[in-house]
Amino acid sequence: MQGKIVIYHVFTRLFGNTNTTNKPWGTIEENGVGKFADFTDKALSEIKKLGVSHIWYTGVPHHAVIRDYTAYGISNDDPNVVKGRAGSPYAVKDYYNVDPDLALDPAYRLQEFKELVDRTHAHGMKVIMDIVPNHVARDYQGISNPNGVRSFGADDDTDHEYRKNNDFYYIPGARFEVPDWKDGYKPLGGEQHTSIGTLKENPAKWTGNGSRSPKPDMNDWYETVRVNYGVRPDGGLDFDLLPYDFGEKDYTEHFRFWQHRDVPDSWIKFRDIALYWMDFGVDGFRYDMAEMVPVEFWSFMNSYIKMRNEDAFLMAEVYNPDLYRTFIHNGKMDYLYDKVDFYDGLKHIMKGYGWSDHIPVVQNNLKDIEHHMLHFLENHDEQRIASPKFVGKAEIAKPAMVVSATISTSPTMIYFGQEVGEPAAENPGFGSASRTSIFDYVGVPHHQRWLNNKKFDGGQLTQQERELRDFYKRLLNFTLESEALMGKYREIHFYNKERTKGYNHRVLSYVRWSKNQKLIIIVNFDVTDSFSFDLKVPPEILQSWGFNKAAYDLRDTLYGKTYTLKIINNEGHIDVHLDPLESFIFEVL
Repeated sequence: MQGKIVIYHVFTRLFGNTNTTNKPWGTIEENGVGKFADFTDKALSEIKKLGVSHIWYTGVPHHAVIRDYTAYGISNDDPNVVKGRAGSPYAVKDYYNVDPDLALDPAYRLQEFKELVDRTHAHGMKVIMDIVPNHVARDYQGISNPNGVRSFGADDDTDHEYRKNNDFYYIPGARFEVPDWKDGYKPLGGEQHTSIGTLKENPAKWTGNGSRSPKPDMNDWYETVRVNYGVRPDGGLDFDLLPYDFGEKDYTEHFRFWQHRDVPDSWIKFRDIALYWMDFGVDGFRYDMAEMVPVEFWSFMNSYIKMRNEDAFLMAEVYNPDLYRTFIHNGKMDYLYDKVDFYDGLKHIMKGYGWSDHIPVVQNNLKDIEHHMLHFLENHDEQRIASPKFVGKAEIAKPAMVVSATISTSPTMIYFGQEVGEPAAENPGFGSASRTSIFDYVGVPHHQRWLNNKKFDGGQLTQQERELRDFYKRLLNFTLESEALMGKYREIHFYNKERTKGYNHRVLSYVRWSKNQKLIIIVNFDVTDSFSFDLKVPPEILQSWGFNKAAYDLRDTLYGKTYTLKIINNEGHIDVHLDPLESFIFEVL
């Protein structure tokens, strides 16, 4: 039986950058930028050894950017509608090409990305890239469209706010106006730039987050425009709904349902974009803000993708728990972010005021879809663990990482730099400290110490950082290979909380098992307190495992400590001592 999926989420622009200047609003020349070519065979080999099965290369599609690439047929972008100098990866300007910043030679940027895809595959890992269906860059152009492909908005009737086959929504009679900047903010930090004021949008379009004002607020997604999926301004729908209980059907039935049905033009455009990248060699996609797009579109889109490649990896950003099952079953998503309740619960525990009691309850509530819930402790939208605005010390996340990686059959994701305790302390421009900026040219200091001038050997890491990365490496590699982690789960937390002296809400325990492997997992979330107690394993679990001896040897799969499981009156007993932030993944020998 195969172990779990492990995703290395990397911001492509930042990974290989060795420049340590980090000037606010700095240019490429001042602050540097990483390239596709920085993911060398050595780099990919080390990522693979970390315990990774998939790499999500974030920020690959060509998005709006403040840099002159007119020599390559690319128009300049207006800084008024670009966040940062390097630009938001979610303001895509040309879906059939890639960010020119990432290429050694922008004229061959697609070829360089193809070489990266092939190198990644050669190292036994799969490639995930972004598709952002809800919105595109304010000045979308699509200069790289294949023959016969029309750009978004090219055939729109702009005299009307809405038409079914318009790709955008319009505000007839009104021109787009730049937001009023607040709190001292100025594009490019106030630097004068020849492209400021060059965008002419008439009529104005709805903004990406749904603002219908020709002058969006600064806190709106002003750099993007909303894509129309056949949802009328009054909320009515111009597409067929899936039949009742169609979520029980597989993707082939969904595919057949959409054949010869009249769907909005935007659906076809995004389907063709996805199939283009599948044919290019990409193995799957991460969909940004998927819940802002009708689930019927996802049924259409994902069924086409699965017909092309049934093993395609499809994960989505959905934050409303009431929609989880709809997007999994009707939308044919493989995986959704398990942020609300699970990640948020772990975050509260790490910060010291959450109780571990919350986690088994969350798992029980999701037991029918637990395999589809992607687990993470960091991503590009969340605060870095080591940031003082989160918990300030990367090691505090170690027990939470054990739980995140082992409590379910779901994939595990880590964000580059997490494994060496990156705190995101810089204020590089549009981005702010506590999150590694996705908008600016910036170096990532702790990650750069592992990078070690592109030797990718951790040569500049501190001893503490080496030990943290070693912990991640041990844990992730175990999850890749563990049969039990794809098997059954039961919490033993409440059983012990009721019966075990010294066991409390700063500790969590559960068991995982398969035919050939039995695991007992226990973690201590507390930063200062140790715990010693007699951990108990309920009789019904021992019975289901077929245990009938008086004692069984246990070995911790992380660091090799040995303990003994004693069977007394049909109940299991382990005399456990947990140091602060210590975790055990006991395997029954």
